[in-house]
Amino acid sequence: MGDEKTSKDLPPGVVLDKDGKPCRLCTSAASWRAMAKKAASSSSSSSSAGASAGAAAAAAAATASATTPATQAECPPDVEQLGRSTWTFLHSLTATYPQTATPEQQNEMRTFLDLFSRLYPCWVCADDFRAWMAEDNGKNRPRLATRQEFGTWMCEAHNAVNRKLGKKEFDCRFWEERWRTGWKDGRCDQ
Repeated sequence: MGDEKTSKDLPPGVVLDKDGKPCRLCTSAASWRAMAKKAASSSSSSSSAGASAGAAAAAAAATASATTPATQAECPPDVEQLGRSTWTFLHSLTATYPQTATPEQQNEMRTFLDLFSRLYPCWVCADDFRAWMAEDNGKNRPRLATRQEFGTWMCEAHNAVNRKLGKKEFDCRFWEERWRTGWKDGRCDQ
């Protein structure tokens, strides 16, 4: 019990995993660095035997990063990098979805989205996506009959997350230009 951290012991923005330990995939890189810095300073100021394994690991990571510069590509993704990559994948998935999907294709995509919402590495994000899809008696259930419907639905899902995070929303009328055909001004053709 002495090794477990509570959210009050951690810098703002650090999300605990279901096992009570900090979740790297659910935490921003800045919050993770703040936690590592805090752990490093607390372990250097007191090297008591009661120091947690998590704090020691974070301190070691902070020391390693101070001595060996690492590029972001060499580090586990934070919640923002994971999110950007995931949205790129999901929007690309809608862009290649059949113009008119068969019942089997619709069922396969529904199954994928259900599994995705259960297996996504950031458990907080996964729970939130599942809750959004079930909202208002299923008002936000995936619309999968056509590529146009699915692309618009995915854009609406992304905008729901953007609203929650205080980010700018995307005009869903242009999802296909952004993710499938490229902008009409030709900037994607260069």
